[in-house]
Amino acid sequence: MLSVIVDGLWRQGNKSLAVRLVAENGEALPEWQPGAHIDVHLPCGVIRQYSLTGSCENEGYLICVGRETASRGGSRYIHETLRPGQKLLISAPRNLFALQEAERVLLLAAGIGITPLYAMALALEAAGTPFTLHYYVRQAESAAFAHELAQVEHGNCVIHTISPRTLLAEHIPVATAGLHAWVCGPAGFMEKVRDVATAKGWDEAHLHSEAFQPAEPVSGGEAGEIFTVKLASTGERWPVPADKTIAQVLQENGVDVPLSCEMGICGACLTPVIDGVVDHRDSVQSDAEKNGPDQQVALCCSRSHSGELVIGL
Repeated sequence: MLSVIVDGLWRQGNKSLAVRLVAENGEALPEWQPGAHIDVHLPCGVIRQYSLTGSCENEGYLICVGRETASRGGSRYIHETLRPGQKLLISAPRNLFALQEAERVLLLAAGIGITPLYAMALALEAAGTPFTLHYYVRQAESAAFAHELAQVEHGNCVIHTISPRTLLAEHIPVATAGLHAWVCGPAGFMEKVRDVATAKGWDEAHLHSEAFQPAEPVSGGEAGEIFTVKLASTGERWPVPADKTIAQVLQENGVDVPLSCEMGICGACLTPVIDGVVDHRDSVQSDAEKNGPDQQVALCCSRSHSGELVIGL
């Protein structure tokens, strides 16, 4: 855990608030790369994950928080209560959405999904890597970092106020070697991006995404069935009822589980699967990862299609 002080708060568009955090001891905070996020422990008792944004060269951290009408506490607290000089606890950065080396880059952001992609745009600009950023918002005045994006010289940054559903077919080119895309926004937006990209021949390995909201709950005959979770290290096993998560059952039996978002969007609780068929409900892993040979289960939200799930704990 890192102790930080809120060094500044300012508006980014009419719906978002930028928050600058600096170390309480005055030292530089740990290094990070575009795509990283931190856990912010708020005094109201909730823990929220926010992407780091801005330049990686700064000694402090910058996050940007959208005002959510259906806030569960985090967004409301930051917009209404957080003040400069206030102390907070945060985690060290984690990165499940890293910017990788590519010949050309396409960035697609919707809403507050701009935060990690703004950091990527700055890094690509500094490296001289050709890129195009398409940023979709409902109203021009709600765009965050609009002034900063207008200063970019090597890349092409465009803000759109028309629904991305009508523009993505135009903005996503046919797949070519060396072209990678990073996508961030609501789950529905990313699903549409994936559909258009697949139709244009994109390899999933070239399409990188991060969700800013949990996946829709899965419904069906198996969704609430009881199954057994087993620890590979000790052979201990416990039933997981329909009204509890794997993480809750493990904690009740004295097993330490690294939890953060508890919604399947941060990856903190991903655990190797030794045997069994996972009912994946997280938004962190790609379809390739969820169907690959070395699977992981999000203990906070996913379940099991098989009667027993053996995990690497």
